[in-house]
Amino acid sequence: MRAPRSSLNILLLGPQGSGKGTQAKLISQTYGIPQVATGDMIREMKELDTEVGRAVRAVYDAGELVDDELMIRMIRDRLSRGDTIPGFILDGFPRTMPQAEALDALLDEVSRDLDVVFEFQIGDRQTLIDRMVKRAAEENRSDDTPDAIRRRLALYDEQTAPLVEYYRSTRGNVVGIHADQPVDDVFAEVREALDQVAARA
Repeated sequence: MRAPRSSLNILLLGPQGSGKGTQAKLISQTYGIPQVATGDMIREMKELDTEVGRAVRAVYDAGELVDDELMIRMIRDRLSRGDTIPGFILDGFPRTMPQAEALDALLDEVSRDLDVVFEFQIGDRQTLIDRMVKRAAEENRSDDTPDAIRRRLALYDEQTAPLVEYYRSTRGNVVGIHADQPVDDVFAEVREALDQVAARA
């Protein structure tokens, strides 16, 4: 079943371990729109023999982080593909205010906007840490130590959490999701909000 609208552009915000990736996959399967996850995109782009792909590969091979300018070029390239015409789900970008402002400029340039911004809320930080430690063990992620996880959560609080208020004040389309529930219950909340977005279209 797909959303009964011409386009559905979604942004997911929330700390690591809040279930954004899981919900993005469910939204993608249900509504027929692609998940644009920046981590996956970097891995995919660096294999492409394109200008952006070569630039990403050079940064990746040097062991450096992809900077904002290159990230925006990647997002622009990804949103230009035909499969994003029905919409897209941004997962993992933007992470900072400069990235959010650059994304706004890009969306203006391509005459698109964000229909809804989901904020995945989990009040108890220990829940997030426990989730990520468990995932690290299951996926053999040796770099996901409790200390590293705490640093990333602190970075989220400092750099990414302020984007919730930014989108609330500039667009008024932020929807809080109670992410500390079972996966199906979280998705029921997401679907209810998306049905309301579709009804307003």
